[in-house]
Amino acid sequence: MKYFLQRIAFYLFTLWAAITLNFFIPRLVPGDPVQSLIAKFRGQLSTEAINSLYVLFGLDDDKGLWAQYIDYWQQLFRGDLGLSFTFFPSPVSQIISDALPWTVLLVGITTVISFLIGTGLGVFAGWRRGSWTDGLLPVTTFFSSVPYFWLGIIAIYLLTGPDSFFPSSGGFDSALVPAWDQYFIPSALQHSLLPALTILISSVSGWILSMRNMMVTVSSEDYITVAHAKGLSERRVAVSYAARNALLPNISGFALSLGFIVGGTLLVEIVFSYPGVGFILLQALGAKDYPLMQGIFLVITIAVLVANLLADLAYLLLDPRTRKEG
Repeated sequence: MKYFLQRIAFYLFTLWAAITLNFFIPRLVPGDPVQSLIAKFRGQLSTEAINSLYVLFGLDDDKGLWAQYIDYWQQLFRGDLGLSFTFFPSPVSQIISDALPWTVLLVGITTVISFLIGTGLGVFAGWRRGSWTDGLLPVTTFFSSVPYFWLGIIAIYLLTGPDSFFPSSGGFDSALVPAWDQYFIPSALQHSLLPALTILISSVSGWILSMRNMMVTVSSEDYITVAHAKGLSERRVAVSYAARNALLPNISGFALSLGFIVGGTLLVEIVFSYPGVGFILLQALGAKDYPLMQGIFLVITIAVLVANLLADLAYLLLDPRTRKEG
């Protein structure tokens, strides 16, 4: 219980630090986001309108950074993430809620599938080391080192075209309106196949390598020898003894991957013009959209912290040593 409370306190402190940095860092970047908004409207805003924008976004000269910081915390407690400069006058919460399902479905499903496939193959390759599976290691090493976006560019070049089944960009057919019907859902699935495939190929290789290496290390431990000496079946030793202990480091990596699902795979979404959080973040960075950047970073931070907390709970269940004091 003490360990759990310490972790909660650590995550709360980390959340405060992340929110504080999230507030100050965008404001230290040179440039004026209101001027970007003025340029968007091609100088058609009056002086009064411009001054109102500075007041609306909390950037007026009458308020210092500290006062803006206090106002920012008050907004967060009210659940108000502010208005976006890029998509003015849409609220940041609405923009994120519109983009989040695209990223979660694309990156979330591929992350879980790649972890399950990669971990399973890694267990087999590590337990059967020296067999034909070792011949696949150079291939997995190559793909694990290849960036997602590079695979995406190659996939677009090789698999897309006028008569291809795979669309080269977008999240759905431009002639459709987003809705849960028999027309939109197949189109969205079709547009997500190629981005998902590039993420899956690259990430599953990393899980295979890490799990295989841990299985090789664990297989030489004394308790594995004792399990064999007790006459336990090969499958039980591999799964209940070797794989269970080898899985622990991968749990942390999987938790981080789940946390970064919210952030999406930025470059993949850019390459495929996929309407997820990463693509929205790129637009926010280009327009110096403080509220939108802060909202996205806040959601990513919370997702990573929650994922790590779940990983700690998984450690408590999988490793009895973490449940012991001292």
